[in-house]
Amino acid sequence: MDKARQLRLAKDAMDRDWADPDLDLAAVAAHAGYSRYHFIRAFRETYGETPGQYLTHRRIERAEDLLRTADLSVTEICHLVGFSSLGTFSARFKTRTGLTPSAYRTRHVGRGAALIPGCYAMLWAGGLARGQDRAAAQRNSGEAG
Repeated sequence: MDKARQLRLAKDAMDRDWADPDLDLAAVAAHAGYSRYHFIRAFRETYGETPGQYLTHRRIERAEDLLRTADLSVTEICHLVGFSSLGTFSARFKTRTGLTPSAYRTRHVGRGAALIPGCYAMLWAGGLARGQDRAAAQRNSGEAG
């Protein structure tokens, strides 16, 4: 398998599992058939950023969408997109967008459709989390998907 295809497989895994706060660099590197450190170097050479930076950007993009569309607190959104620390989420969000999450919401809410009620967004997130819990249980028990 060529390098580009291997890295694309790992990138696809990050695109699929971006919300999982326990997404493990070693597991993603294994998708590409690399050690952690070789994977970081190869990923940066190919995509112009480290896997961690890429994952953070994906999570921030999703947070931007939720801040514009869902009636959820910043803390709820922080956890839904895979951050475990509100402080880290806010700092990374501001670095990426130039605004705090609250300021971003204030600037962008009201420019489109009405906010999705938080209960619907949480139902979606609950379904996502259940699917991830099921996948984790299968990995831990050695079952096939």
